[in-house]
Amino acid sequence: MAKQELFERSPIRAFDEATNGGLKAGELGLVTAKKGLGKTSVLVQFGMDTLLNGKQLVHVSFDQHSENVISWYDGIYNEISKKKTIANAADVKDQIVRNRTILNFNQDNFNLEKVVNTLNALKAGGIAVAGVVIDGVNFSKVKEADIQAVASYAKATKTRVWISATAEGDKLEDSAPKALLEYFTAVIHLVSKSSVTQVSILKMGKKTDLESTLKLDSKTLLITNI
Repeated sequence: MAKQELFERSPIRAFDEATNGGLKAGELGLVTAKKGLGKTSVLVQFGMDTLLNGKQLVHVSFDQHSENVISWYDGIYNEISKKKTIANAADVKDQIVRNRTILNFNQDNFNLEKVVNTLNALKAGGIAVAGVVIDGVNFSKVKEADIQAVASYAKATKTRVWISATAEGDKLEDSAPKALLEYFTAVIHLVSKSSVTQVSILKMGKKTDLESTLKLDSKTLLITNI
């Protein structure tokens, strides 16, 4: 019951509301920003949402060690649970951790197709993955076949997949090479304006540049529309 209450209070509910339902099972989403604006925090919030929904998550990181990833999840969980007094918060956290798999790779020698092979191996081993987040992708090292493999995996397994990448520009065409953008159902971009980090929705389905009041809370980095 406590986990369900936390799921209902997840910051991703604000994103779902702003995008008329959010990312669906079997679809790819992309989070971009300049370095240091909160991409990992947002990605972890999507990952935590899967866990709070009682489902299996795989977190793939190309640029952070496992202990740093774990710290992000601990911090996000603590911030979400502060919104609700939970008597068994520690037990709920233990349940969540059991459903989380963290993988670290170097993109120089482990491409996205190999990541998909690893995900398929986990599936064959009995892990029913419902969500995948892939942090720190460098698109200069990505071929269309890589993204195509991820998209095919997501569709075949009905898995939500979120990827993060650095982007210097604030427009949709700056987010990723044109050939790769076609594979993403959702593209959101973090941009700093007047000391506020705004969450711009550059693409959602067939729509682009959606109006959004979403931002990151300056203290917690949680997505909010307040």
